[in-house]
Amino acid sequence: MRIYNTLTARKEELVPIEEGKIKMYVCGPTVYNLIHIGNARPMIVFDTFRRYMEYKGYDVTYVSNFTDVDDKIINKAMEEGVDSSVISERYIEECKKDMAGMNVKPATYAPKATEEIDGMLEMIQTLIDKGFAYESNGTVYYRTRKFQGYGKLSKKNLDDMQSGHREIKVTGEEEKEDPADFVLWKPKKEGEPSWQSPWSDGRPGWHIECSVMSKKYLGNTIDIHAGGEDLIFPHHENEIAQSEAANGCIFSNYWMHNAFLNINGSKMSKSLGNFFTVRDIAAKYDLQVLRFFMLSAHYRSPLNFSDELMEAAKAGLERIINAKKKLDYAEQHAEGRSFFFDEGEDQDFGAEYLAKFEAAMDDDCNTADAIAAVFEYVRAINSTITDTSSTALAELAEKRLVTMCDILGIILDKEEETLDAEIEQLIAQRQEARKAKDFALADKIRDKITAMGIVLEDTREGVKWHRK
Repeated sequence: MRIYNTLTARKEELVPIEEGKIKMYVCGPTVYNLIHIGNARPMIVFDTFRRYMEYKGYDVTYVSNFTDVDDKIINKAMEEGVDSSVISERYIEECKKDMAGMNVKPATYAPKATEEIDGMLEMIQTLIDKGFAYESNGTVYYRTRKFQGYGKLSKKNLDDMQSGHREIKVTGEEEKEDPADFVLWKPKKEGEPSWQSPWSDGRPGWHIECSVMSKKYLGNTIDIHAGGEDLIFPHHENEIAQSEAANGCIFSNYWMHNAFLNINGSKMSKSLGNFFTVRDIAAKYDLQVLRFFMLSAHYRSPLNFSDELMEAAKAGLERIINAKKKLDYAEQHAEGRSFFFDEGEDQDFGAEYLAKFEAAMDDDCNTADAIAAVFEYVRAINSTITDTSSTALAELAEKRLVTMCDILGIILDKEEETLDAEIEQLIAQRQEARKAKDFALADKIRDKITAMGIVLEDTREGVKWHRK
């Protein structure tokens, strides 16, 4: 299995620290509102990569945090006149609902920043003792220039960054030894949540949180650290500086980053009116469609979100689900359980498509090519499997289709949606009209049902329907 390592800017063979085990950390959301579809992309992408590693036999310890102390959370709490923990707990629960809707597996550990303060105090003190951090009026800063490898992930040069920001004046900048230094701990302001520390009653900086949570649950050196490409700098760069200075060893061997999600060709923005939460999408589409859409492009390629592309994803997903239904029907109506004599060449049916699927996933989690292999397989199913096939052939075909879709996190057997009694009655009346060869009446009833938002489809397996 080869993955693209942002640190080295090339694809590398995945060699775990401990054979058969993977330790992976994915930066989670800041919980001050419902998650948006930009948050959803790394959740879906790296959940799929986790599923594939587990399929390959790895024991994966997957950690994804919740940032539950932050300026945005505090501001929201002040607006509502409640404690900041009320806001963070509310949106952690809402986030979990959305993740379940997208079929994102729960993390092995999902730590909250506010529950790991002791570890943060300990790491900050270690950095001070080693000369990598200093205190000034209750704020603790990291000495960025002291860390020799700073910029190795983002490929940024400190001198270039400083010259580009020389004219910018930031409150508290005069307390820093160097403008490039960043905050590890800051004193509280009036009305803010705070914790006691040797330097001031205050709260941690954002970057130190992930360094500490990764260390606690995965150890000093981990296999894979992942997140959106917007986190490469400064967040992940600062994590490396803190962790490697404090622990004296490599922080993460591999770094994976997904590209941005655009909306109709533009960056998602509330001011442009193109800002969508996962809950907004759920009101219009099954979230399985959103998941399928997210996987339709390679994770390192920018992805454009639009109604047209979502409709295409919906249609593509339905093709796969219908293939599964066809296999279920064939199994139920097959005349023989064992392979028939003329199915001799089909006794390894689907193996070549599963091999293509695995090759795509082995090549830096290329879900776009993996889905292409699934579509090839669906075409083969539709042209090969009939209700005269053996149960054995249909079961083999289904097993391989389900295997691929399970890795992608695609649920093929959804709970059957029920129709209103009135529509059920109209469908029955139409069937009677068709039996009586009164096709004019049958078409009239179909039009009425369509006007009620239900589209009928006449198939060999009977009448199927879906909502418009």
